[in-house]
Amino acid sequence: MHLTSHDEIRIDNLTVFAKHGVYKEEAVLGQKFTVSAVLCTDIRKPGLTDNLENTINYGEVCHEITVFLTDRRFQLIEACAEQLAEHLLVKYEGLLREITLEIHKPWAPIGLPLDQVSVRIHRGWHTAFLALGSNMGDRKAMLDLAVNGIKNEKKNRLLKVSSFIETAPYGYTDQDPFLNGACMIRTLLTPEELLDLCASLEQEAQRVRRIHWGPRTLDVDILFYDQEIIGTERLNIPHPDMANRDFVLRPMAEIAPWWSHPVTHLTMAQMLRNLEKQTQIS
Repeated sequence: MHLTSHDEIRIDNLTVFAKHGVYKEEAVLGQKFTVSAVLCTDIRKPGLTDNLENTINYGEVCHEITVFLTDRRFQLIEACAEQLAEHLLVKYEGLLREITLEIHKPWAPIGLPLDQVSVRIHRGWHTAFLALGSNMGDRKAMLDLAVNGIKNEKKNRLLKVSSFIETAPYGYTDQDPFLNGACMIRTLLTPEELLDLCASLEQEAQRVRRIHWGPRTLDVDILFYDQEIIGTERLNIPHPDMANRDFVLRPMAEIAPWWSHPVTHLTMAQMLRNLEKQTQIS
């Protein structure tokens, strides 16, 4: 979703009386909370059309926040903010790309004089690409399992799935050919949470890791997460060595030929052409 500049709709200090807190008295008596939200959206179209249907109705959002906070009970305002942000991002999906949410608790019972305590978070939808592979058992069924698992996660939206292609094994070649593909998603999951989902899908497919690059029932890898560059013990994004992997670049060039690598700045189509040229030379 393209955003025009940094367009925002701001809601400042919406007052809600609700029953959140660790202490029993807070659940019984309730207290005042104030909520501020910055809604990142594209205001260009509603600005030109003067039509409420093309924008986020901030009055409706205020009612949605009020109902959410009064109908539920949280011990922590951290949990309250997290789940409210997710609720609004899903409710106004397609219009709301990101949200900055701040919840103030003016009457925080800490036994000391203070104006208020608040929690402020920023959340939003992210674009990610995943590579899929299998060379054991019913390979297509394994890839379908992965696609369905990705789709059924409530914090994901499956946007595109490539064709499945058969490819020769890479690295460790003494094994059966693979069936490979890729998918594009929009997600509210963090990179680490998305990695956990990939691992759970591989576990569901009863993957066993015995040989590096060896046979596997299912392989689900994160290729890209927005334009982020991540290097940790658990995660390497963009996926390393993809420039040499035909079975990654061909599906990626099919569903997102325009997507650029954040390090090399080459598109998927350009990377595939470069690999094909290298293969012809060698």
